[in-house]
Amino acid sequence: MTGVLVHEWIAQSGGSENVLQVMADIYPDADILCLWNDSTGRFDPRRVRESWLARTPLRKSKALALPFMPATWARRPGRDYDWALVSSHLFAHHVRFDKRDVRRYVYVHSPARYIWTPELDRRGSGPIARSVAAALKPLDRRRARETREFATNSEFVRRRVADAWGVEARVIHPPVEVTRIQQTEDWAAESSPDETQVLDSLPPEFVLGASRFIPYKRLEEAIRAGEVSGLPVVIAGNGPELDFLRARAERSSVPVQFVLSPSTPMLYALYRRCSVFVFPAVEDFGIMPVEAMAAGAPVVANAIGGAAESVVPGVTGALTDFASDRDVEQAVRDAMATQRNDRLERARTFSRERFVREVEGWVGA
Repeated sequence: MTGVLVHEWIAQSGGSENVLQVMADIYPDADILCLWNDSTGRFDPRRVRESWLARTPLRKSKALALPFMPATWARRPGRDYDWALVSSHLFAHHVRFDKRDVRRYVYVHSPARYIWTPELDRRGSGPIARSVAAALKPLDRRRARETREFATNSEFVRRRVADAWGVEARVIHPPVEVTRIQQTEDWAAESSPDETQVLDSLPPEFVLGASRFIPYKRLEEAIRAGEVSGLPVVIAGNGPELDFLRARAERSSVPVQFVLSPSTPMLYALYRRCSVFVFPAVEDFGIMPVEAMAAGAPVVANAIGGAAESVVPGVTGALTDFASDRDVEQAVRDAMATQRNDRLERARTFSRERFVREVEGWVGA
């Protein structure tokens, strides 16, 4: 049988792209349909089929391209596919084919946040976004109901799918490179010489916060966690919130050091060396807390969202709503009291190998 993988747009990096990568490895003969591909070299170009949007300036602005996406997905002519595995966080689940009986399996990272849950995404808070959302909700729900097979990356998202689209789904947690993380004893040795110097300059104990520097990641809460626990802070990543975070760091009562755009080995080395990893974002799943546990780090995560499904309070870390300094201080203390072996073992339940088995059992192709 001939299959196809479907993905919104392929970015240079991201959690959904990591999921697509594993799907592409499971089904190496399947084409990959996307709106556009910005990750040159990651996927065999002979497999990737872009939409007409890729040939326009709209590919540089998701907001401007958004009104054209539903119609673009509504009919994607091509080969006579027998099945489609769809990776969706916006409108990819709208995909239709010339052949009417294509079996569709939709893996949902999230129903579009700024349409269905604008409280989780500031892009949905403006009057224009709200008016567009009102128009798109009925279409989104109707197209979703054309598919029978759904899986979500967390129970948190499964409930939102049920509320938004009125459909049921199974939960298949996304793949995390647990085996790779745990097979290397010294990730510092895999880092570049410049990164090794940075690692050598870090304090012996520190709170780690890491992600893209964007508002909903709330990395300023990692700085607060360091302040209330009396530990230095390391913030790793990059993005438009850098100046805001640097200003917050200047007001901090504890030292704050930035590690900008760390490589994967560098990030894994930071997980392994930190005293506690603090993850304040409300995420659909949250791969980074699992990576941190795989490297042996205790985790403080938000009690709302997908991370609450991977972090076990009192066993691998602690959960908090970050409502008060006292709550955060207690969460850091509780997380640091957990045992490394328990954290390592818990992370293994979210491995790449487990994801492959569950997807193959679901799709059956």
